[in-house]
Amino acid sequence: METSDLILHLAGPGAQPFPDLAAALRVAGNARAELPGVRLEVVVQGPVVAQLAGDAHNAAEASALAAEDGVTITACRNSLRSAGIDEASLAAGVAVVPAAVAHIARRQFNGAAYIRI
Repeated sequence: METSDLILHLAGPGAQPFPDLAAALRVAGNARAELPGVRLEVVVQGPVVAQLAGDAHNAAEASALAAEDGVTITACRNSLRSAGIDEASLAAGVAVVPAAVAHIARRQFNGAAYIRI
């Protein structure tokens, strides 16, 4: 299979009835299992970025996924600022982009597939 990029976009409050980080990690795990040659990026935007803090419930699981070859977990800096979260407090391995919307657009312009979680 040709190497391709897949963006999984998690946005919103991260509370029911909306998906949370745990849901995004499950979807990412399923994508890794079914699409072994694909580079995967989970982009987190909105108040749900708080779930990427190093002391959050799923932080260790997010760090483990981010450590896998071909996987990136990205937080939106604008969302972090709005939520009052310092980048230094994020789980290990989480990358930061200035604006998720521009980052996702650029990735799609370059051929990445997009799925909203």
